Amino acid sequence: MRRGWDVQVISLLPGGDLRGELEAAGIPVMDLSMNRGMPDPKAIWRLARALRRFRPNVLHAHMIHANLLARVVRLLVPVPVVVCTAQNTLEVGRTFRTERSTHLAYRLTDFLCDLTTQVSREGYARFLEGKAVRPDKLRFVPNAVDTQRFVPNPHTGLRLREELGIERDAFVWLAVGRLEEQKDYPILFQSFSQVVPEYPRVQLLVVGQGSLEKELRQLVESLGLQTSVRFLGLRKDVPDLMNAADAFVMSSAWEGMPMVLLEAHATGLPIVATNVGGIPDVVVQERTGFLVPPKDPTALAEAMKRLMGLPLEDRLKMGSEGRAWVVSHYSLDAILNLWEALYTSILAQKEA
Repeated sequence: MRRGWDVQVISLLPGGDLRGELEAAGIPVMDLSMNRGMPDPKAIWRLARALRRFRPNVLHAHMIHANLLARVVRLLVPVPVVVCTAQNTLEVGRTFRTERSTHLAYRLTDFLCDLTTQVSREGYARFLEGKAVRPDKLRFVPNAVDTQRFVPNPHTGLRLREELGIERDAFVWLAVGRLEEQKDYPILFQSFSQVVPEYPRVQLLVVGQGSLEKELRQLVESLGLQTSVRFLGLRKDVPDLMNAADAFVMSSAWEGMPMVLLEAHATGLPIVATNVGGIPDVVVQERTGFLVPPKDPTALAEAMKRLMGLPLEDRLKMGSEGRAWVVSHYSLDAILNLWEALYTSILAQKEA
């Protein structure tokens, strides 16, 4: 809206963490009343009605179900430009259980889309290899982070540590993400169980909710980590939590380009993460953090211990280099400029 665009957000599912924030900014939000994991043909008609009312120049969808819905609805409503963004290297789940089926769905509906983008270079390459999209209609466009919101603030971090009852000299790891298969928290907890014996005062804060929460809590208990791992649920103060942490850890089995890693680096945190998807585009090995293979708890544990064993000055240098890397490559203004250029270019081609 600040750039002169009228914006409306349409969510497939009801609710949503950002709804209040968007509406407070004057951005209308509606949902299609779908249920997670349940196909609903009526959602196409609900979306069609919304588009007829709003009459957008550009319909930009994110993730496979929304992408396919945006393409199909074009058969009912003449939307000038449809852009689809794949947020994961592997867009698999309850509906599309294999990469092959995902690529087939994209390929069959490609004629209904003007541009498909991937947030990771690996995802871009896999889409090309799987012939999911015509090469001339595929672009790599990374995610962006608000480097004014996610910024180092030690005073905020100390205050929050006190509120959480964490001692000032305790080393705190932070993990933020849905408690689902993709994030592979079992590997993280198995790794952490190898860290605790050497660093008994270490803490791991886990932010997020998901279908595996009960199972993961049981795993933490079975590993004897109840006093070292804290499940914080959904939080609206993630920037503060990042300032309260000493480092960030991610154990994902697959990823696109995780926003949370951009946010962590922007806050000045060094990162230990798995070397999958777009993560290597964010974490610079040996400079801003350490990358390890997925599904390898020992490698992850060793990287965590290595980071903890560094002098404070070296850890702070890693964090500051991470922020500098994100500011120079993934700042909000730079990526917004790129999106606006893509929108206006496609619109101009349509009008020519």
